[in-house]
Order: sequence, then structure tokens, then C-alpha cells
Amino acid sequence: MVVEIWVVFALSLGASAVYAILELLQDLTATSAPLSSQVAVLNGAVTPGRPWLDLAFQLAGIATTVAPVALVGYLLWRSGESLRTIGMDGSRPRFDLGLGAALAAGVGGIGLALYLGARHVGVALNVVPTTLPAIWWRVPVLLLDAAQNGLLEETVVCGYLLHRLSQLGWGENRSLLTSSLIRGSYHLYQGLGGFVGNFLMGLLFGRIFQRTKRAAPLAVAHFLIDAVAFVGYVYLVGKVSWLPKP
Repeated sequence: MVVEIWVVFALSLGASAVYAILELLQDLTATSAPLSSQVAVLNGAVTPGRPWLDLAFQLAGIATTVAPVALVGYLLWRSGESLRTIGMDGSRPRFDLGLGAALAAGVGGIGLALYLGARHVGVALNVVPTTLPAIWWRVPVLLLDAAQNGLLEETVVCGYLLHRLSQLGWGENRSLLTSSLIRGSYHLYQGLGGFVGNFLMGLLFGRIFQRTKRAAPLAVAHFLIDAVAFVGYVYLVGKVSWLPKP
């Protein structure tokens, strides 16, 4: 089981954490400019000026990024379980949607405040949610990307990891701290502010999973937070002074 966990994270969010750390080191050492003046683009064009090919790249990227969820489902099945074991199913839609919406409303506002505070003290990059061109598929792709983020992160780093660590005999607090540190680490490309904000989010989401044994409401909340951030940026950039321009 320990080997299984290492393999899952080596193929997914663990690898993302390594790259995020390297990107932060690059940002800290490549220029004398402070982090607050540098930019981190979350969703950018791959082939500017070639919209159909760019759309293909965007969809392929989303599909391959979410593939570890299928791996986790298979591994759970191999051990006589399923995604339902970690509550990533549709058996309680009202509960999942209600809790997810409530979490999104609370966490989204606090997250924005933490980001602005981190920017103010110079420990976070200017996070630009998207530089995709103004084309018909921009918003649908951003919504798919938000869904991918919620499904991948809450399945792998919350539901799967906390479930497996519990099976290994780890205590709740030790498991929660480990999961939250991993969640924060793969957001380090956004600066230390991204790490702290997502670490705190991991503590909250992880504890909720430990109490409810359901990852689905966390995926709903994550999707709503990212969807509002991505799509809201499209319509508000240039109209709100504190939003960074690409």
C-alpha cells in the first residue's frame, strides 16, 4: 500500500509539487524583481492564433491531467473497494451540493483575502487565471478545467490519501497534516501565499472528509471556487483595479 501511494503521487500531484518547487526557485533566483511583480498564468493558450488546434491541446491536457482519478478508482477496486468508499459518487446529491456550495462561499472569500494580503506583503505572484483568447470555447474550457481541478485534487490528495493513510494506521492529525502539506506544495508556483492558502484549505477540507467520509462535496466546492475565479476574471479584468492583467 505504501508503494501504491508513492506511485499514484509520482504520476499526479506529487510530480506537480516537484515542478511547483522548481518553478518557485526559478522565480526567486532568475530576476531581482520581487515575487509580487511576477506573473503565474493558470490557463494559457498553447498555440496562439490557431484556435482549433489550441482547443485540442486544452481538451487533451484536461483529459490526461484527470486520468489519475481513474487509476485511483482502479486501485480501490483491486482492494475490494470503489470510489464510493471515499464518497466520490452520486449517492447523496443534496448533501454534496449543499455542503459544497456552502464551503465555496466561505472558502472563496477567505481565499481571496489571503491572496490579496500575500500580494501586499510581496510573497505571492500575480496570479492570472487565464490568457485564453476571446473565442467561443474559452468559458467552456475554463469550466472543464475547474471541474478537473476539483475532481483530481479532492479524489487523490484528500479522499484517496486520507483513506489509505488511515488503513496504514496513521492518526487523523498526522494524516491531515501530510495531506495539507502536499496540497500546499503543488501550489508553490504561485508563491508562498499560494502555499499557505491551500495548506489551510487542505486542513479544512481534510477534516471534513475525515468526519463525513465524502470527497464529492469537496470536489463541488473546489469546482465552484475555481469556476468563479476563472470565469469571473474573464468578465472583470480591466474593470476591477486589483485584478492583474495578463
